[in-house]
Amino acid sequence: MSKPADRPEVVQLPAEKPIVAPARNRRAAAQRVREARDRLTSTSGTRPAFDRELLRQYAQTRLSASLVVTLLVIGTGLLFGFWMQPLPAAIWACAMLCIHAAIVRTCTRYLAEPPAQNRTRKWRMRFILLDLLYGMCWTVVLVHPTGIDVVANSLMMFLMLLVVAVSSMLAASLPIAAFAATAPVTLGVALNFVLRGTFDNYVLAILAVAAEGYFALLAHRLHSTTLATLEARAEKDALIGELEQAKAISDEARHRAEAANVAKSRFLAQMSHELRTPLNAILGFSEVMKSEIFGGHAVPVYKDYSADIHNSGVHLLNLINEILDLSRIEAGRYELNEEAVSLVHVVADCHHLLKLRASSRGITIHEVFENGMPRIWGDERACRQIVLNLLSNSIKFTPQGGEIWLKVGWTASGGQYLSCRDTGSGIAEDEIPIVLASFGQGSNSIKSAEQGAGLGLPIAKSLIDMHGGTFTLKSKLRVGTEVIVTFPPERVMSALAPMAEEAPSLQPEYEINVADERRRPRNKPIMNAGTGL
Repeated sequence: MSKPADRPEVVQLPAEKPIVAPARNRRAAAQRVREARDRLTSTSGTRPAFDRELLRQYAQTRLSASLVVTLLVIGTGLLFGFWMQPLPAAIWACAMLCIHAAIVRTCTRYLAEPPAQNRTRKWRMRFILLDLLYGMCWTVVLVHPTGIDVVANSLMMFLMLLVVAVSSMLAASLPIAAFAATAPVTLGVALNFVLRGTFDNYVLAILAVAAEGYFALLAHRLHSTTLATLEARAEKDALIGELEQAKAISDEARHRAEAANVAKSRFLAQMSHELRTPLNAILGFSEVMKSEIFGGHAVPVYKDYSADIHNSGVHLLNLINEILDLSRIEAGRYELNEEAVSLVHVVADCHHLLKLRASSRGITIHEVFENGMPRIWGDERACRQIVLNLLSNSIKFTPQGGEIWLKVGWTASGGQYLSCRDTGSGIAEDEIPIVLASFGQGSNSIKSAEQGAGLGLPIAKSLIDMHGGTFTLKSKLRVGTEVIVTFPPERVMSALAPMAEEAPSLQPEYEINVADERRRPRNKPIMNAGTGL
């Protein structure tokens, strides 16, 4: 069938490359939106919080430099009192001190008032107007006709530079206020030089304007540095807040996980009792029916059904026991009942238990044990479970006519090892982490007729980890699998030689070791980190 001409083609993206916006991009986009909103609601193009912080720094700077400004005003008044008439100089000094007092009082009131976003604009205008009045007052005294000699010009230029520098530094947090305080002074002095009409005065006027530009640029750089510091601090505070929020979420998730783990343990404990009780009846009655204790079945096939019921009950009971063991190990409630254990005897007993099963499949099991192996300090039940899980897996996945090797010997560091190697189907390298995980099964296990729960290897690995040993799985497809379990040297035991008898008449039940002054039974095995007897 031909495709309609009016139907557009649909191009699908590859499935392995989904278009998903990462969390970092979403966070950056949210930050840009927040910054744009703050700039729209701000009076200076920055965040409202930054506006309040800049005004606070401006007020604190003016208050800390109030004594310096007072001394500058008094010194200038005295200087001009000697240079011109004392009365105008005194009046100017008093007016200047009143303006300075008004600035100090305004700054004090601003710092004492609680922060309010809607009043930031008002305080900002007050500071700008006060600085403008402050600069105009300086202009009055600097452009006063005091003569046109070189000394007067030098004095005027020096005082202008001093006033502009001090005002720019004090109002650096508020550049508009700094400009309002310095622009009248600079314009007045430059205009005064220009009106005198000489080349030298033109040069001084240009220098005055250049000085104003320089200090304005310096104040702008200080303002930018302060703003960058505030932004860095805000980002740090935001990051700390996010970390605290993430920690709170993590703690809450951990508490929920712990509660879920406790609930799971309680559920498994209760369900194990509820399931084992009917299983005992199922196993018992099916065993009676299978054995025909009370007489033969009228229909012979019922005997086979009874055997199937019994085998299914045994499988279910083993599965319940494995799940309970794994849950206890994961919850840290599995306690080792440690005693002196012969690893060779444990492996031999497990071989004897599964020998009939291996023989029915035509599998040959070889034993390679080193002689004179001492006991190890461990949990015999856990060691048996490790060996049974490894050996049953080898029998399950080894084809008929295959071979299995069981080895027990010394490790290079003085410990003992157990090796179970078979000629089975093997495991792919990328599936090894899967089979070592709880309920994990490889592809060969899924295809096999004898499927398990996928708990044998994880339980064996967890048990050997509790003994402080190592669990190594090596496998290759269509070649075989080998599992090596090692016990550390600290768990190997050796017996001390009997002490020489000094007095035959005095043979106490216990011998006294003078070296460590401890009493122990004669010939009792002790822990030894050595490698032999």
